[in-house]
Amino acid sequence: MHSSRHCLVHGPPEKRIKGFTLIELLIVIAIIGILAGLLIPSLLAAQQRSYDTGAQACAKSIESAQGLAQIDLHTYMSIGSGVGKVNRATDGVNAACKVSTMYFKDRSDITALNTTYTFDVWDKRGNKMFTLTPTSLQANVNGATVFSDTGAGGVNLP
Repeated sequence: MHSSRHCLVHGPPEKRIKGFTLIELLIVIAIIGILAGLLIPSLLAAQQRSYDTGAQACAKSIESAQGLAQIDLHTYMSIGSGVGKVNRATDGVNAACKVSTMYFKDRSDITALNTTYTFDVWDKRGNKMFTLTPTSLQANVNGATVFSDTGAGGVNLP
């Protein structure tokens, strides 16, 4: 006597439940894991580069503002609040300079501002320190403020 029941997995083709085997699912999960392992580090590195690009753009805008100050006032400005200082209200300062993760260290000799200045600029989420002088903008210069991912050693733009 034949039973009228058929196994749903191994029964007649028209009655089989279609699906994936456990092995197939594990292989797909493994492939996804490998791809994620390869892509996540490069995405994080790209994100850090974008923060460094923001810090560099900020430094370049300060460089432009300093050039204008030298032409108009015959002196460079130090970082600080008030008129005649580099701060959030200074014309030409890039919006990137105004974010709370952007830090500055003014290493200028206050008595020599008529001829020179030295600023260190960095975003604590990046990994580069930009040193800005009247003649150069360089990354990770010897003697610069030590990079800090907490902002230690620097201040936000007033």
